[in-house]
Amino acid sequence: MFEGFSKAFVREAINRSAENAVDRRRFLQVAGLTGAGVAGASVLTAGTASAQEGPSDAAVLNFALNLEYLEAEFYLRAATGEGLPGNQIDGTGHAGGVRGGRAVKFETKQVRQYAQEIAHDERAHVAFLRSALGEAKVARPEINLDEAFTAAAQAAGLIKKGQKFDAFANENNFLLAAFVFEDVGVTAYKGAAPLISNKAFLEAAAGILAVEAYHAGLIRTVLLNKGLAEPANAISDARDSLDGDEDLDQGITRDGMANIVPADENGIAFSRSPGQVLNIVYLTPEEAMKGGFFPNGVNGEVNTSA
Repeated sequence: MFEGFSKAFVREAINRSAENAVDRRRFLQVAGLTGAGVAGASVLTAGTASAQEGPSDAAVLNFALNLEYLEAEFYLRAATGEGLPGNQIDGTGHAGGVRGGRAVKFETKQVRQYAQEIAHDERAHVAFLRSALGEAKVARPEINLDEAFTAAAQAAGLIKKGQKFDAFANENNFLLAAFVFEDVGVTAYKGAAPLISNKAFLEAAAGILAVEAYHAGLIRTVLLNKGLAEPANAISDARDSLDGDEDLDQGITRDGMANIVPADENGIAFSRSPGQVLNIVYLTPEEAMKGGFFPNGVNGEVNTSA
């Protein structure tokens, strides 16, 4: 049986995603419900890329997995002092270590509990995507939680050149560091949605997007309540300077009013392409294959920024 999926989930997924015989057969094979017993790697990638222009479903999910590795390592280390276990980081591509990160000495019980809850969610996202991808899953790439945060803080004007921003030094720094990621995750999943052809995987991605949106709204609310709108808005401007010419990003205040939900005039969250997302996590507005939080780049087919 395909690890991580119950029989009920599989039956429902087949019904929802089996728009043709090929799609039905592929999902049955992924679930281990055919005599072939094909591993997840071959069937998840088979047929998907040819059915659409652009990356396969496996490539899109692996792109998301790279981001989940980053968020999980950040929150787990801040909340518990330890990162992902060894059995949750292997896969295809170059496996890397994690630089930086330690338990934060939270000043308030509330924020500590928020960090613990988000850390649990992000670890679960990693486990789910790895299970869904099977043998096609990518390994955790090298992650930098040290110099990358300093570079991001300098880009936002929070510190001067030569100074260091320690994301784990205190509660406020942790919250500002979390804000670097959270809105990016939401826009990444929304931008990836049109690239996913299998409806079952699309629904799962939508579920992760919803959780990431809860996280983002929570971080934005706490920052606003703590009077940290100015540095948070500076981080928003820095993200906007990296992801292209469009003015997509929104701070936690607009025209002096709270802006907890960044949305367009229709109340719809905006999207980022995978390339735009990589521009932010690579910390460069130029086309690149590595940098910033991923010194050696991400693993998988989708690895180059816009």
